[in-house]
Amino acid sequence: GRTSSATDDAAMRRHKWVGGGYFETLEIPVLAGRTFTWEDVEARATVAILSERLAKEYFGSAEAAIGGNVAARSEPVEWRQVVGVVADVREDDLSQPGPDLVYWPQVTRGFWEGTAGDHVQSWRDMAYAVRSPRVGTPGFADEVRAAVWEIVPTVPLTQVYTMEEVRAYSMGQVTFALSLLSLAAVLALVLGVVGVYGVIAYVASRQTTEFGLRLALGAEARDVRRLVLKRGLVIGGGGALVGVGAAVFLTPGLENLLFGVGSADPITFVLAPVVLGLAALVASSVPAIRASRTDPIEAIKAS
Repeated sequence: GRTSSATDDAAMRRHKWVGGGYFETLEIPVLAGRTFTWEDVEARATVAILSERLAKEYFGSAEAAIGGNVAARSEPVEWRQVVGVVADVREDDLSQPGPDLVYWPQVTRGFWEGTAGDHVQSWRDMAYAVRSPRVGTPGFADEVRAAVWEIVPTVPLTQVYTMEEVRAYSMGQVTFALSLLSLAAVLALVLGVVGVYGVIAYVASRQTTEFGLRLALGAEARDVRRLVLKRGLVIGGGGALVGVGAAVFLTPGLENLLFGVGSADPITFVLAPVVLGLAALVASSVPAIRASRTDPIEAIKAS
């Protein structure tokens, strides 16, 4: 339904050949139509399944793609009917959007032999997706190998990973970078707490006489504590405002390290000042308690 242009000719779409139950095993949502059956595979049915983004690009929506036709570049062209549309899958890593994907039945006629005859496209390797509550437990991989070798004893099974291992591997560099940033953030928070404590403790020590006079004239210990804590919160609040202002301009540079969270995530910008405020409160609590226990007589004598 579209006229091929020079841009379309240059665009490359990723292909994947899958069997029955593939989408159900990996829990890839089906947005419209159906998935492949083993009957499609065995009959070499001329059908296809598209990823959501590719379906919207060519047909406008997932529902509109059902019943449409697509073809791989071959001579003569063999059109395949779109029977399903599934959600985009992040094939490379979590920081990259899902690529445009076309899924063909696992056994299909060859695309590149210059014919749409009975030649069956074959590969030297194949990947299996296995879902079980025992995945990752000792001996499970050996049982899978034994099951395969019952059918073809000479087939080697290598590169056996759980999905958690695949995810962790794809996020390795990002996880390392975020770990370093997290460590730096913790150190900065500790230094901030120590700094606020030092400033408040110094100011409180310089006002021992004032606190003694306040207590001698009838002030309650809680009033003195509140006064010292208030000063700590003012310092912490000022630092939080400066930090949030700087973060607004600097966090867009970290977008490549974020997944599922925007650089202007409101929850983050709300929680960060709250955490900093609590840190300032904790840092000020020791000087505040010490100031509230000032002996009025000793403070006045010392002055």
